[in-house]
Amino acid sequence: MERNVLETKIRQLQEHQKALWAYQYAVGLMDYDRVTCMPPGGVEHRGEAMEFLSGEIYNIQTDPRIGELLDELLEEKTLDLQTRREAEELRKAREKLTRMSKEEVMAQEAAINKATFCWQNAKENNDFASFLPHLRELLEMKRRYAEHVNPGGDVYDTLMADHEEGMTREVMDSLFTLLKDKLVPLIHQIKEAKQQDCTCLSGHFPLAQQKALSSYVMDLMGLSPAHCVLGESMHPITTQFSKYDVRITTCYPDNLVTNLYSVIHEGGHAMYELSVDDALSHSILDDGASTAFHESQSRLWENNIGRSVPFCRMLLPKLRKLFPAQFTDVSDETFYRAINAAEPSLIRVDADELTYPMHILIRYELEKAIFDGDLQAKDLPDAWNQLHRKYLGVEVPDDRNGILQDIAWAAGYIGYFPSYALGSAYAAQIYDAMNKVVRLDLCCEKGNLAPVKEWLTDQIYRHGMIYTPQELMQRVCGAPFDPAYYVNYLWDKYGSLYGIQK
Repeated sequence: MERNVLETKIRQLQEHQKALWAYQYAVGLMDYDRVTCMPPGGVEHRGEAMEFLSGEIYNIQTDPRIGELLDELLEEKTLDLQTRREAEELRKAREKLTRMSKEEVMAQEAAINKATFCWQNAKENNDFASFLPHLRELLEMKRRYAEHVNPGGDVYDTLMADHEEGMTREVMDSLFTLLKDKLVPLIHQIKEAKQQDCTCLSGHFPLAQQKALSSYVMDLMGLSPAHCVLGESMHPITTQFSKYDVRITTCYPDNLVTNLYSVIHEGGHAMYELSVDDALSHSILDDGASTAFHESQSRLWENNIGRSVPFCRMLLPKLRKLFPAQFTDVSDETFYRAINAAEPSLIRVDADELTYPMHILIRYELEKAIFDGDLQAKDLPDAWNQLHRKYLGVEVPDDRNGILQDIAWAAGYIGYFPSYALGSAYAAQIYDAMNKVVRLDLCCEKGNLAPVKEWLTDQIYRHGMIYTPQELMQRVCGAPFDPAYYVNYLWDKYGSLYGIQK
């Protein structure tokens, strides 16, 4: 292909991506508005707008001229890496979408709009029955979608691969078997051990001081208010519009830990988005390498860094100033132990590091059973409660704290949950590699986490989606993904905390 012809086609590709980006920017704004401040009466018209926009995005992506352009570019042997990866990802997305009709895509968007609104009311009113018809509709839509895009393939594998390419039952069964074999015995031993003193985490935590703590933590992480703002929502989220505009949310119950670690978790997502190379702006590659890789960064900041001894020691003086009634006489050691106490719980987003993967296992087993035909949507609450009893030894008091606690299914994120477990495992291996180069203890002593951010940006963030998760893990860690890092990290940490030997 002549150079001037190739350059023209690359410009056309860039224009196509910018059009997609602009529409997705609008959709993102409407999503953020929905969870933060949209009046409930606006749900119907918002749904109409979202349905229309999804149809327009469908038209742009499935335009036959774009298909021809992508094919021509991918036949060009001299194509640079970025353009080739853009064309590969765009063609992959286009091939899936063209197996669906525009009407089906728009109908799914309308169904999600209704389901998310109904879920919010259902959770507030502890009313699963009102949400059930919407959940049934979404599950059936997802089944039809999987059958369209991967005829004859395993439905659940297809849905999981939408969030993490290569994620299958075989991969996840292997990971969860390892976690069950290695972690469940530890969880049981901890139940019998002397428990941590968590007194400092109870009591009243005034809203104004909690907001001050949120601002302080975002500043520590290097999240500039010029490009990242914090809002409030029932379920914490991160919404990325561009590398110069990322919105995160938290919720403010009278509970220090929920808000604090929601901000750090969502801040980890935001850090990734805000640090992608400028060259990828307006490109399909202007995002994390994958869902699980994105989750690895939120989990790494929340847990590996945010619950570490150095970070807890750095944070405690601020807590003493903001909440003197709870923290004035609390030692570094007591606070670290309290913030890392392991105790099976009801709510996934509040779970400690050790029991967290059991929450994901529960959702994984439920989703598999649904798509295998072994479980009906109406029976999900009872099945949920049974699995919580089995894996966590926790009795679920109501659906608000059980099956209705997460927005993910209502938002159409079905097959998404396993990426949380995979991301947590990625994080442990990345944390091990980071610690060989960056002294987290010295960074926290100085109150300066910039070296951490710089290393992660250089190794991971700036690349966006240029590399696959497997390629990126090899580059960062010098080895393929190995879940043993995750198991060893949890055993070393919690074995030490509770005086338990392997």
